[in-house]
Amino acid sequence: MLIADNRSLTTDMKILYLSHRIPYPPNKGDKIRSFNEVKYLSKSHEIHLACLADDPDDLKYEKDLKKYCKKVCLLKLTPLTAKVKGLAALMLNKPLSVGYFYSRLLQRTVNEWISENTYDAVICFSSPMAEYVFCSPLWTEGRGQRSAVSGKLSQHTVLIMDFCDVDSDKWGQYSRQSKFPLNLVYQIENKKLLDYEKKVNHTFDHSFFSSPREADLFCRLYPQAQNVSFISNGVDCEYFSPSEGKGPSGKRLILMFAGAMDYYANIDGVRWFCEEIFPRIKNAYPETQFYIVGSNPKPEVESLAMSDSVTVTGFVEDIRGYYQNADICVIPLRIARGVQNKVLEAMSVGKAIVTSSAAIQGISATPGEHLLVADTPEDFIKHLTTLMKNEILRKEFGARAREFVISHYDWKTNMGKLDVLIGR
Repeated sequence: MLIADNRSLTTDMKILYLSHRIPYPPNKGDKIRSFNEVKYLSKSHEIHLACLADDPDDLKYEKDLKKYCKKVCLLKLTPLTAKVKGLAALMLNKPLSVGYFYSRLLQRTVNEWISENTYDAVICFSSPMAEYVFCSPLWTEGRGQRSAVSGKLSQHTVLIMDFCDVDSDKWGQYSRQSKFPLNLVYQIENKKLLDYEKKVNHTFDHSFFSSPREADLFCRLYPQAQNVSFISNGVDCEYFSPSEGKGPSGKRLILMFAGAMDYYANIDGVRWFCEEIFPRIKNAYPETQFYIVGSNPKPEVESLAMSDSVTVTGFVEDIRGYYQNADICVIPLRIARGVQNKVLEAMSVGKAIVTSSAAIQGISATPGEHLLVADTPEDFIKHLTTLMKNEILRKEFGARAREFVISHYDWKTNMGKLDVLIGR
């Protein structure tokens, strides 16, 4: 465990921020969102961060987080052990996700901090982190008895949950895509996690999601939901600009997918693309190359590179070069929740995009104007062929896409909504 106490700050509020994954480096979905929340809040408030790292290499970033947080508790999470704990939680009638991300050692630090500090707000990033509140002095001593009546935990501390997405529904999607016995496990997790999400919403002061679609979905699943809002993701349009970075080069047309390649939805998407769509593109355009860019590729992803037309990069220090040299970004996700950062990044870099409808359900872009949407191999092939034939059309789509994200997905503007929730 790494605990750091850094810099003296004069700030408006003292905030305890609990995250299921270290919010650094901001190189994939949840880390990008949590990092930008911490970064924004640190400009005006004192942040105490408690989080987990499921990648041992991430432990070295503790010093980077000290630039934004006065206190940092960073604890290693071992995936195998976490899976066992998750299954044990399932047997005890708790969500698998809660058991997976729960650490007694992290709880001990959270309890110490709550006992030693008067927090104006506690922000949990992802629903399993609520367990650290439910098992803390803030809950048991503060307003545990009152919660059943008023839904409040304290007269003073504001409890805020960033659900990001409706994770319970994601497990429902997994169950429909999986075979026995995993489909049964996912079905159980779907139900238990939804019940847990309802409990969180009932007891926390504010709940917010990454898009209005996710917020609406939660309210449909839980009509009694209260104090629900959304804060959209954003993108650093200066960093992800059309003129930055170096990557693969050549005269061949390059298609690209970006994402963490140990994540089930990404694995499913690239396998589907490589098996059902790319071979038919190759028949028409033999020189086409497909780049799968992202960290921790699983064996089933690495095996896709057996073709000399598919490159699996693994972790890259700077993804911008790969975006720069791609002709078209493809996002063939069949399972997706919320706002996909990979879509926003590709749009910011000014690339033509062919995506599934699932991948843009949290983004208000207009199909046919800012990007092209396909949900079948036939439609993917049709749209890709159209773009591959016409360089001018690719540039027009890219230019409109960049204008769109600059206007609608600025981090500073979106994160400003946090000030309202914490009662600044």
